[in-house]
Amino acid sequence: MGWIRSWRRRRWGRREFPEAWLKWVESLPFYAALDTDMQARFRRALQIFIFEKHFFGAGGLVITERMKVVIAAAAVRLILHLDLSLYDRLTEIVVYPHAFRNPKAEGDIHLGEAHRFGTVVLSWPAVQWGMRYPCDGRDTALHEFAHVLDKEGGGFDGTPRLRAEADYGPWAEVMSQHFFRLQGSRWPEKQLLRQYGAKNEAEFFAVVTEVFFERPHEMKALTPDLFAELIRFYGFEPQLDPSCH
Repeated sequence: MGWIRSWRRRRWGRREFPEAWLKWVESLPFYAALDTDMQARFRRALQIFIFEKHFFGAGGLVITERMKVVIAAAAVRLILHLDLSLYDRLTEIVVYPHAFRNPKAEGDIHLGEAHRFGTVVLSWPAVQWGMRYPCDGRDTALHEFAHVLDKEGGGFDGTPRLRAEADYGPWAEVMSQHFFRLQGSRWPEKQLLRQYGAKNEAEFFAVVTEVFFERPHEMKALTPDLFAELIRFYGFEPQLDPSCH
């Protein structure tokens, strides 16, 4: 079915970008930092993502076009220098109007989840918080879509599908070193990364992704080898959000 998907994506990508969507996209701080060509690529990928994925409201939430655009923007931000095919197995996005409980984990409160069967679940207030505070190294939508990229590498194990076979050795060495240092509450990992990343390798990758996009200058200064591995994977060096100065 790959040729059908490719045909649909070409068709959707040629459609005129909705004017209302453009207004919302331009309000996203990181979008302004992109050059003209990358902005066009971003809009095309965002449009395809929204057309392909199914958005569902839960807990009484009614999904709006703006919600779709904001959530899709977080997903596309991660793969702008990769490929949209990394989200092929993601089929639906469920959005709650509040934090939610996982029925299989009694008592636990969640802001987001990524499931093996192609579903991402998000708390809309948490998504908004991530957009409103782009400099704190915490973004629920980025975190959960990073889990989706991780799963494309074969499982939730902290190793997404890397660009070349030769990349896996350096990736494992650098990521494991900083993961164990965070588990031991060592500096500078403890200063840079929240402790939730010490839970397991998958959460470590999602947490460092948040920091890579939101606090790139600090990561570059404090953990340059970790920063370099993420540049190798994501394909570019993020610029500090203009609102963070």
